[in-house]
Amino acid sequence: MNPTVPNHSASGQVTFLGAGPGDPGLLTLRAVEALASADVLIADPQALDVVRVHARAQVDTPLQASPDEASIPADIPTLRDTANLVMAAARAGKRVVRAVTGDPGLDGYVAEEMLACAAEGIVFEVVPGVAAAVGVPAYAGVPLRDAQGTDVRFIDARSADDRCWAELGTSDATAVVSTTLDSVAAAAGELVAAGRKPDTPLTVTVAGTTTRQRTWTATLGSVAQVLKAAKVLPSPDGGQPVIAVVGERCAAAQRDQLSWFENKPLFGWRVLVPRTKEQAASLSDQLVAYGAVPHEVPTIAVEPPRTPQQMERAVKGLVTGRYEWIAFTSVNAVKAVREKFEEYGLDARAFAGIKVAAVGEQTAKALVAFGVKPDLVPGGEQSAAGLLEDWPPYDPVFDPIDRVFLPRADIATETLVAGLIELGWEVDDVTAYRTVRASPPPAETREAIKGGGFDAVLFTSSSTVRNLVGIAGKPHNVTVIACIGPATAKTAEEHGLRVDVMSPEPSVHKLAEALADFGAARRDAAVEAGDPVTRPSERRPGSRRRARS
Repeated sequence: MNPTVPNHSASGQVTFLGAGPGDPGLLTLRAVEALASADVLIADPQALDVVRVHARAQVDTPLQASPDEASIPADIPTLRDTANLVMAAARAGKRVVRAVTGDPGLDGYVAEEMLACAAEGIVFEVVPGVAAAVGVPAYAGVPLRDAQGTDVRFIDARSADDRCWAELGTSDATAVVSTTLDSVAAAAGELVAAGRKPDTPLTVTVAGTTTRQRTWTATLGSVAQVLKAAKVLPSPDGGQPVIAVVGERCAAAQRDQLSWFENKPLFGWRVLVPRTKEQAASLSDQLVAYGAVPHEVPTIAVEPPRTPQQMERAVKGLVTGRYEWIAFTSVNAVKAVREKFEEYGLDARAFAGIKVAAVGEQTAKALVAFGVKPDLVPGGEQSAAGLLEDWPPYDPVFDPIDRVFLPRADIATETLVAGLIELGWEVDDVTAYRTVRASPPPAETREAIKGGGFDAVLFTSSSTVRNLVGIAGKPHNVTVIACIGPATAKTAEEHGLRVDVMSPEPSVHKLAEALADFGAARRDAAVEAGDPVTRPSERRPGSRRRARS
């Protein structure tokens, strides 16, 4: 907070917040805190999607302006009216977050709004963000300074005058130029005319810090030809903003080694994950780390059992001491038991004295969220077989009760039941929930699946293959098909799909890792052959290679 500005009792407060250049992960912790407590969120259109997810569901977002002002109805405020919106909300005693792309001081042009707050005595604060001119070169693999301490100059080509260009032309400083794609060559020409050598290295980055990022390396004299040869220009998208870095010591020549972001193995790949958002959370996070854009499509829906009496008796038996163990083989099983507990007014304390097993990490996390720490999680394979490997045999000396409660799906296999019986346990095998085929995804998603809009699809079971094909159609033959194991691969092949990647073990995380290895090998092959690195959905002939990892 600004302690020098008095706060009128009737006024709220304003946080001017930098949302960064595009990557949602670049939001600061302070920014997330401010968003979580905001009553009103007023954001640049480009920043809205980045910040909205961290705000409360009840937050008011009065500004929904489009970058194309011609398409804005007359009764919708445009970006020119944000100062009025900010002031009106603050005068009403609201906590206002004014979010801008990049950094408020370098990118945001919000000084006028800050002055308006100061003039009325409204308390405000500034939460810096990663400026586009700093964050984009870092993601492009272009350090702005070296050990010799090169000067760095920032310039906005849209407002630069002749004096500004002249100063840069006679300097050997690294120049970071904010401009548009179709104006890069003009900016380069200004620098050459002012004295910079035509062979000065130059990098141009569009959509920086996002999975749409693309960077071209050229010189001041060749940039127009490079962009034309890459078929980037001329283009109707020429007005999109770019960051160009110019300078002898800007390390552009080392970009092959320093381009960490665009060189991720699945960079920009749209990967279809046939699971619910809750089930796919950690898997999607892993795919994002590889540079992919995951798209979750549920292929099954979970419904209560047709006859709930068996489940009701088992839960009552859990409370009355009928069981020594309860084994959870899925997150859905945890959810089913938890819902039944809540129906009876019970909570995690009902598990006191009962040993709890979880088939894997995600199921264990669901139990911890319920307030239950599992006693047994497989140390090896996270499956029914892995659970059996670590499950202790029944010992009448140490186990006063010989019975296990196993809440599961209606289509679960009998592997775990048979294994527990072999270890000497009695098993109450109870249908806790039913799995049914989910509703079809939106038409746009179905068209992307059948038309080759996805670069890869991860199949985590035979049922996901059958259900996805049933509700959305067969993936296009350019799409990389990755399967969790031989049984799933066989089902995929029976449906006419060519399996490109198979996980070395039945784990969703190993499956994602295998897909990343496939993507890395594909990228390396293109680089070695001197070909452009493309995604499978770009449908280049001969770009697909059959591989099993």
